[in-house]
Amino acid sequence: MIKHIVMWKLKEEAEGADRLANAREMKRRLEECAQIVPGILSFEVALAQPGLEATYDVVLYSAFEDKAALEAYAAHPTHQALMPFFKAVREGRQCMDYEV
Repeated sequence: MIKHIVMWKLKEEAEGADRLANAREMKRRLEECAQIVPGILSFEVALAQPGLEATYDVVLYSAFEDKAALEAYAAHPTHQALMPFFKAVREGRQCMDYEV
């Protein structure tokens, strides 16, 4: 199994919207990817919550059966379509994949 965790720090304003609106839009778009390929075992998107420690605005926590499933997800057109918007609104991105 491969765990895939990605965190995004967003710009204060981008694409005509503020940080919170863009975070909500990222979450909506990511959730559309939850079942796009076989081999996705879990897929959770969360936003930073007031009152809880967070240095990033959006996190994706997902698990895939194997590396091939993760690669299929990454190459899928629905996932690829996210990239222009995500690149436009993000200030920073961190990613970690690991096998368990």
